[in-house]
Amino acid sequence: MNFKYKTFNLLLSVFGLIIFLSSCSQKTIQSGKASYYASKFNGRKTASGERFSNNKLTAAHKTIAFGTKVKVTNIKNGRSVKVVINDRGPFVAGRIIDLSQKAAQKIAIDKEGVGKVKISYKKKK
Repeated sequence: MNFKYKTFNLLLSVFGLIIFLSSCSQKTIQSGKASYYASKFNGRKTASGERFSNNKLTAAHKTIAFGTKVKVTNIKNGRSVKVVINDRGPFVAGRIIDLSQKAAQKIAIDKEGVGKVKISYKKKK
């Protein structure tokens, strides 16, 4: 009797773990070039309807859902910053993300204007 009870509890634990793992978000990683917004965009509305500010940690991506938190790492120096996607873009070939000026400064791509980065985030279901 005790053996059956323990076996049953073990099976429930295993099935619970499987369900938990399958419901977790999947981490996505991309790499490419990042640039940052020019000052002339300050105060303009983004695609999400927010007003853009170069003093916030935000970014534009072509497909990532608005509100998604993305970790952006400068491949050259290893510096990282977390930004929130609130706009669409970039619309320049070869670029995968446009950062606010504050975010670009945090990872030190503000001097060159463009830098090679890796972005990672959890995909929303």
